[in-house]
Amino acid sequence: MKEKAKQKEILRQIPSVDKILNWPELNEYLQTIEHTHLTSIIRYKIDDFRQNLITGKKLNLHHLKQSIIQEIGELINPYFCYAINAIGIVLHTGLGRAPFSQGIDDIVYIVSKGYSRLQIDEQGRRADRYKKINQLLQILTGAEAGFFVNNNAAATLLILNTIAKGKEVIVSRGQLIEIGGSFRIPEIMAQSGAIMREVGTTNRTHLRDYEGAINDETAALLRVHQSNYRISGFTKEVPLHELVELGKKYKIPVIDDLGSGALIDFSKYGLPKEPMVQESIETGADVVCFSGDKLIAGPQSGIIVGKKEYIEKMKKNPLTRALRCDKLTNAVLEATLQLLLMKEEILMKKHGVFNILLKPLVDIKTQAKKCAHMLHKYSTKMDISVKEAVSEIGGGSLSTEQLPTFVVALKPKTMKVDDLARSLRQYHIPIFGRVSEDTLLLDFRTVLKNEEKIIAEAFDEILKNK
Repeated sequence: MKEKAKQKEILRQIPSVDKILNWPELNEYLQTIEHTHLTSIIRYKIDDFRQNLITGKKLNLHHLKQSIIQEIGELINPYFCYAINAIGIVLHTGLGRAPFSQGIDDIVYIVSKGYSRLQIDEQGRRADRYKKINQLLQILTGAEAGFFVNNNAAATLLILNTIAKGKEVIVSRGQLIEIGGSFRIPEIMAQSGAIMREVGTTNRTHLRDYEGAINDETAALLRVHQSNYRISGFTKEVPLHELVELGKKYKIPVIDDLGSGALIDFSKYGLPKEPMVQESIETGADVVCFSGDKLIAGPQSGIIVGKKEYIEKMKKNPLTRALRCDKLTNAVLEATLQLLLMKEEILMKKHGVFNILLKPLVDIKTQAKKCAHMLHKYSTKMDISVKEAVSEIGGGSLSTEQLPTFVVALKPKTMKVDDLARSLRQYHIPIFGRVSEDTLLLDFRTVLKNEEKIIAEAFDEILKNK
């Protein structure tokens, strides 16, 4: 009863919007934020505070002040910002997947300075926005044509809608994958208007299964790369070249969804073989799609290459306008593909993903030890050590592969490890690590050059009063 009376008293004491606007802490915001917008924020937070009190949460008026100031700060400060990936997942979806390659930041700056050329030629006439990308994709993959949409799920949707709307597409049960964000191949196919015809079993599908399912309503054969998992043991998959021969026999196009896609042979550098786009085209797939922001290290996009007749049909599909990308994506993808034209010794130095995957272990250890040395002054506040560990590639690429790495292991003595991790995430340059057994691990495979200095500065701010 006393608690309820206390809550009622706090409810009565909630200040009016006008009184809150007179708080000294809001003076700077009154000078910059439109009055009606500031008022809306305050009303929203008062309603939220009142509702929390009514439902029994133990709050006081100080909490209200904190929540209003925090809400304003979060709204006017950028959410999308530069961050440090010390988690050790190379292609981390939450951290933007692949880091861009060297020089891409200059491209973004130049294109965003003012107007930019998107689809207009030297004569001032409307031009094909896909022309340059098409040329680069032709050279890099050997395909007749290529273009792109806003991600690979969209690419798959567009391909199926263009080629197979209202007709059947044959796919192995073992390839009905679910990708990030709970998007599933069956659901994408349903949205496209195509009719899914499953063949085989989860672990074994034979060529005869595909051929037995072909009928007058068959529009395409679909192969989907199992990017984010592996089936091992008693398994059987139909090789692409056999599907291509079957497609030719019945004059049915073959679609190859590679997921991550690779334009570089990673197996040459000691990593497992990832399906290459060039190999799919050379084998005879009619249409191939893959992500632009994973192993390619470009912007989020879904790249489509293949036979010109199918590409042209897709470009004319009304869905293409709904799925097309903006000027920044065009510019960044162009620059990324241009980099991929370079000799591999040049590419290795500049490519965002290549740099991290092939980062020498000795360099990782040196960087980790350097950071640990910078943090040594806080040895009374936390245990600090450098340990061997493993990183993940992530992002649905080389999914079972782990890479050796070194981490700085931090076990705080004056605060909880979760509070330390949260403070790092809330730093003005957010720093993301991973927590294991009451220890914060900072993985230096994914910490970029000189970022250890920023990490040390963050600890200076976080631990100075702890």
